[in-house]
Amino acid sequence: MPRIFSGIQPSGELHIGNWLGAIQNWVDMQEQGLDCIYCIVDLHALTGALYEPGLLARRTREMAAGVLAAGVDPERVTLFVQSHVPEHSELMWLLNTVTPLGELERMTQFKDKTSQLESIPAGLLNYPVLQAADILLYKADLVPVGEDQLQHLELAREVCRRWNARFSPDAPLLVEPKPMIGEAKRIMGLDGESKMSKSRGNTIGVLESPESIWQKLRPAKTDPARVTKKDPGTPEICNIYHLHRFFSPPETVAEVAEKCRGALWGCLDCKRVLAENMSAALAPMQARARELAARETLVDEILAAGAERARRIAAETLREVRERMGFWQVETGANR
Repeated sequence: MPRIFSGIQPSGELHIGNWLGAIQNWVDMQEQGLDCIYCIVDLHALTGALYEPGLLARRTREMAAGVLAAGVDPERVTLFVQSHVPEHSELMWLLNTVTPLGELERMTQFKDKTSQLESIPAGLLNYPVLQAADILLYKADLVPVGEDQLQHLELAREVCRRWNARFSPDAPLLVEPKPMIGEAKRIMGLDGESKMSKSRGNTIGVLESPESIWQKLRPAKTDPARVTKKDPGTPEICNIYHLHRFFSPPETVAEVAEKCRGALWGCLDCKRVLAENMSAALAPMQARARELAARETLVDEILAAGAERARRIAAETLREVRERMGFWQVETGANR
């Protein structure tokens, strides 16, 4: 059975962009009975714009609770927090020894994120090496990726090849991961201009009340050509219409398109229907979230058990890596 690895940053409460873009896919792979390892990547978060030391732990736990409420089943997958398995950091350092500097400097995301910085932290440069360590540590066969992450996965594949060629040429130890590319779900934010992101303040959380959802949808950007209700619209370029396609039944989506083009509905009419359907779609997750909240230590227990399972795999991989790299290994409590 192929092993899947995927991670998500701890940005706090799960929002509909996270859910539609990643976590629905996590649940689908779980339902297929695949060997899934899912990780809240808090080490990666240290280089992000939202990183605040006083909030990191809370945001990590909130994201884990959201993932569980969205349907990820810890009885069928391994779910844990990245920093709870220290082998991630050690393998990253060991992989740094075979990672070409030029390849890291050519990463599109590195160039984008550092273009406006006067002082560039080394963590941004080495971010893809940590991603490679995350994947190679579990000998994952497949990694779900969007187009924006393909370059990073290709680097992980190259690092894997280089390490195997240098330290395990006869029988490759590390598994070269392949991309698992599904239907791309790039969820635009409520501003209609950029991807849904908490750093841009254009999200709707999966745990928000119907009243809060409506208050956020009311001012959301729509088709710019519709100045008044009498103006016919073009639903294909309207962000609200695209959200209907995820939350409303097909017949409603067709009705929205027809009444938008015919100027039979105003934008507020369209938004009211979306708010109702969105609230209904999110209600089961919100019920599960309340169940988790009622048992205060349950999320912590799930993450601890997941980290223990993950570390058994990670520790064995790292033992083999150390052996092939020539380290003098003495059995201790840390590596027994």
